[in-house]
Parts: sequence; C-alpha cells; structure tokens
Amino acid sequence: MLTKKTTIPFKKKCIFCKKNYQTEIDYKNIELLSKYLSVKGKINSRRVSGNCAKHQRKLAHQIKLARYLSLLPYIQK
Repeated sequence: MLTKKTTIPFKKKCIFCKKNYQTEIDYKNIELLSKYLSVKGKINSRRVSGNCAKHQRKLAHQIKLARYLSLLPYIQK
C-alpha cells in the first residue's frame, strides 16, 4: 500500500504587493518578465509564481506585449 504524504502547504506571498517593492511591471523590464516564464517559454501560473490575481493578470499582459514587440521569444529552443 502506498501512503500519502501529508505536507502543510505554505502560501507564497506576492512580491508586487509588498510595500517596499519599487519596480513596476512593464514590458520593457525583460529581466523581471523572464523570471515568470518556464523553461519552454510558457507563462507560469499563479500557483507556481505566487502572485495575486491582480498582478498575475498585469504580468501576463505585459509578457504578451513584450512577445508581440519581439522582446521576449514565444518559445524556447
């Protein structure tokens, strides 16, 4: 019989909601946006990245805009 591991999940905090975070989400900030892309170039989900819904929507919109302007690749090789 396999036993199920019981782990206590912890809630990740949104780094954009912190008061001391000064950087705004912008399509020109490629270093920030690339942290939220997977190895294959997909946008990481809220569950993985730990962002709140408001900032995840804004982040996804800015990543899509940067892709459209060819600042970020659509897929990784």
